[in-house]
Amino acid sequence: MIRKAKPFDIKGIQRLINFYAEKGLMLPRSLNELYENLRDFWVYTEKRKILGCCALHLSWKDLAEIKSLAVEESFQNKGIGSALVEASLKEAKEFTVKEVFVLSYSPDYFKRFGFKKISKERLPHRIWQECIKCPKFPDCKETALIKQL
Repeated sequence: MIRKAKPFDIKGIQRLINFYAEKGLMLPRSLNELYENLRDFWVYTEKRKILGCCALHLSWKDLAEIKSLAVEESFQNKGIGSALVEASLKEAKEFTVKEVFVLSYSPDYFKRFGFKKISKERLPHRIWQECIKCPKFPDCKETALIKQL
């Protein structure tokens, strides 16, 4: 079941995100950061267990970012990630966002949803606030992609 995250989901979201962060595939998230951004998150749950998560973060009046997309390893390739991305895109439309971007090590995954590769320099400087926390900065190999809504 996909739904907006609740405060009791945060530890499960953090466990999932930080599992992939330890592999160098995404940024780790502190409990404080997750609680502060709770309203950004969608979760996929089964039997009260968080099996997937994704955040839609509003960056500016007409720009949002999809981030922290993670699905439990044993539940991948079952459409959970796609459903979370679709829920985030639908929410972006409801907020009348015109563009949604993503920074990803898996650009082909997001191209399936109509995202197009762009230069990172096209994105506002505000997004680099998270990047400078990353141990891979400034030699990050993530690809920037954007989708027009």
